Amino acid sequence: MFDPAFIKLLEESVGPERSAALLDALEKDASVSVRLNPSKLQECPFPDAVPVPWSPYGYILKERPAFIMDPLMHAGCYYVQDSSAMFPGEVFRRMLDGFGEGVQVLDLCAAPGGKTTDLSASLRERFSDKFRLIANEVVRKRFQVLRSNVETWGEPRTAVVSMDPSQFGARELFDIILADVPCSGEGMFRKDSVARDEWSPENVEFCASRQRKILADIWPSLRPGGVLIYSTCTFNHLENDDNLQWAAREFGAEIVDIGPVPEGVLKSRCGYALLPGFVPGEGQWVGVLRKDGPRSAVPAPDAARILHAEFPFIGIPDYPKVDVDRPTALAYLHGEALRLTGAPIGLVNICYQGHPLGAAKSIGTRCNNLFPKERRIRKDV
Repeated sequence: MFDPAFIKLLEESVGPERSAALLDALEKDASVSVRLNPSKLQECPFPDAVPVPWSPYGYILKERPAFIMDPLMHAGCYYVQDSSAMFPGEVFRRMLDGFGEGVQVLDLCAAPGGKTTDLSASLRERFSDKFRLIANEVVRKRFQVLRSNVETWGEPRTAVVSMDPSQFGARELFDIILADVPCSGEGMFRKDSVARDEWSPENVEFCASRQRKILADIWPSLRPGGVLIYSTCTFNHLENDDNLQWAAREFGAEIVDIGPVPEGVLKSRCGYALLPGFVPGEGQWVGVLRKDGPRSAVPAPDAARILHAEFPFIGIPDYPKVDVDRPTALAYLHGEALRLTGAPIGLVNICYQGHPLGAAKSIGTRCNNLFPKERRIRKDV
């Protein structure tokens, strides 16, 4: 059963008729989807997958495979991401139309890295290597997950940093900021029972207040003429439309109409809502603000240098490649020493279907495993 206060707020936010369909959908199983890394994989490796309408890289699967046992996932060939969570990436691609080479982007609340890798793929496709993406996560434990996922994805123009939004200051470094802010998580009720159990009107108010502070803290870092994409994985108007309207009024910003949207995506007062029962995925809300002022043709100073950001991926060492079968790849990902016939002596790259997984040191009779311990498969393979 849902909290009556949740149902009341939901009806205020999306209307009674939509609420009924949404509540019914929340009692059903969540869908499963992946987003390909176009730098590594061009065809979906899962049979009977259906393309996500708003993502050129996304696919909805018929059932959930054992992702942890797929070496392609560990090679960064795809990212497991809810299809609704891919919609901010589509909004981002539309906003890119107004920018050229040298664009500088901030993913403000980036962990675990789903939207970061989505943005990086779009930037790579549009601008080759003439862009900079900074992925930020203030919570150190989550930052380590972000760092690992960025490294696995393998985009050298992406840097990571761990800063509170208030620390960015008024340096006007970014042309586009994605603020996928912490929220009450109503859109994750099908996947996260804890989010459902912990929901309360007080928590919604707390989240809405924190979100306004985040927006106020980061707004000075946006360049004139730049855009801020604001998103949540919740349904209520307090954290969504009300906050975007507050920000537009407070900052003197323009609320941007992104144009026609795919079937199932609903227009709200100030943005766009993806609701279970109307789309295959979970809950997501997106709105866009444009900062007043003329856009400068001069690129901003390198944010990575100014913010002392790290580059988790610095390129794959040019070691000899040793392609292995699936059982051997899983043994490697589990941290086991390998016995490989004919492997050259010295450092080698262990690959699966041509995609590097990591390094090993061949000493003739066997290979010592150099795959990072923190990324190893812990379950029995």
